[in-house]
Amino acid sequence: MGTFLQPIEIGDPQGQRYERVEALVGTRASYTVLPASLLSGLGVKPIAQRPFELSDGKIINLPIGQTWIRVDGESGIRIVVFSPEEVYILGAETLSGFLLEVDPLGKRLVPVEGLLM
Repeated sequence: MGTFLQPIEIGDPQGQRYERVEALVGTRASYTVLPASLLSGLGVKPIAQRPFELSDGKIINLPIGQTWIRVDGESGIRIVVFSPEEVYILGAETLSGFLLEVDPLGKRLVPVEGLLM
C-alpha cells in the first residue's frame, strides 16, 4: 500500500501543549515514530526499550513512551517510538486506537465503519 502525509498533533504528557506536524502514514509501521528531539521538547520520557526491525532487516533497540496524539480532532494517549532521526510516521497502533483505516486510493484516513459501507 502507498503512503501519504497526514497532519497530526503531538501533545505533552499532560495534554496541555501540542505541536502540529505532518506524519507519513506508515502502512507497514506498527507504532507512531517521532523524533526524540520533538518528544523530549514536549517533556515525553521513555518508559522502556523495544526491538524494532528496519526495512533493511536490521534490528535495533529504540526507546518508547506514551503521550497525547490528536488526529482529525480526536485525542488519545498512544505509544510512540523515539527516533534518533527526523522521522514522522503515523503507525497502525495509533490508527486503530482512533478507529481509523487507510484509504490508499483516496490517500486519506477513514473511520473503520466507513470501510464497511
